[in-house]
Amino acid sequence: MTRIPHDTSGEPNPLTALSLDQLRRRTSMKWRTHPEDVLPVWVAEMDVPVAEPVVRAVTEAMRTGDTGYPAGTAYAEALAAFAGKRWDWPELAVERTAIVPDVMLGVVEMLRLVTGQGDAVVVNPPVYPPFFDFVRHAERRVAEAPLGADARLDLDVLEDTFREVTAGGGRAAYLLCSPHNPTGTVHTADELTAVAAFAERYGVRVVADEIHAPLVLGDARFVPYLSVPGGERGLSLMSASKAWNLAGLKAALAVAGPGAGDELARMPEIVGHGPSHVGILAHTAALRDGTAWLDALLAGLDANRRLLTGLLAEHVPAVRYRPGDGTYLAWLDCRDLGLGDDPAAAFLAHGRVALTGGLPFGTGGAGHARLNLATSPEVLTEAVRRMAEAARAAGGARG
Repeated sequence: MTRIPHDTSGEPNPLTALSLDQLRRRTSMKWRTHPEDVLPVWVAEMDVPVAEPVVRAVTEAMRTGDTGYPAGTAYAEALAAFAGKRWDWPELAVERTAIVPDVMLGVVEMLRLVTGQGDAVVVNPPVYPPFFDFVRHAERRVAEAPLGADARLDLDVLEDTFREVTAGGGRAAYLLCSPHNPTGTVHTADELTAVAAFAERYGVRVVADEIHAPLVLGDARFVPYLSVPGGERGLSLMSASKAWNLAGLKAALAVAGPGAGDELARMPEIVGHGPSHVGILAHTAALRDGTAWLDALLAGLDANRRLLTGLLAEHVPAVRYRPGDGTYLAWLDCRDLGLGDDPAAAFLAHGRVALTGGLPFGTGGAGHARLNLATSPEVLTEAVRRMAEAARAAGGARG
């Protein structure tokens, strides 16, 4: 695939648009979970203003009273056009899509279509903690195929796991996180083609969470799972929520490959009542008209990724950080700091900086923490300063 260069069209970096005082006036989870003296760089909310095309779409809906029930395929059409331009993937078929309330609720519905109660769902820890919670809530069992030491898919382990979970003849699914949260790994076409081959060989159905797909940095390229050879029987969940910071405006899309359209058509019609109509308007506007804003964001995130690398090397050199090519999340190996299995707890207690602890991410999470770098350079700099202070204070406390 040819890389499409970013074109910010003069858009300012949205990560530098808001002051800390402005951010602290927000009432969302990121800014209300901890006391005001805590600097929050944890949950997946970005410190950005809403893109103007989204503001216009939502404002117009309020002005005209367009606040009823969702209808039509504009969201899917916008995603299809975006996929064609950004990922060289013109095969996203609008007729094989369905609106769902959000990505994780969509994941549950897709798992219900292709597995039964008690069937195995394979995941790659360390991975987004709700994968475990939602799979178990759906009365499926989690089977782990951990990432390799390089934070990439371990294809040998994955194939072995597929073989094990299907050995008795039962059904199984693979919940793929692409790009991967928390490591930021962007899976290659070769890796995903191997996944598809294993899935066909062992009869495992692939459900791909591709919510971070627009957030790929530098020269890396996102490859939709449904676009690779053998991926025709896959199911994908996509949304504009992460890339445009729209988590509070609920709406996502389930997308079926050519071999899974009949199954998607069996999804209960009532599931489509869950998304917000205003949310759909917002996501549609983001995908259709918000690409210049997105590219300015990506440039800012790329700069922050380099900044974080330098800050950690200077102030907390014991923390190991391998910058990922996707997402706005940094997976930090803090084991050499000697802060125990949950270094985020020490950062919070001794530095008043909130990161996400690694333990809920499953195997490989102990001794790690996840940092959200979708913030201003000033906040990122202060966060690392507080981490260094916490490491010194915790070391002194142990002594």
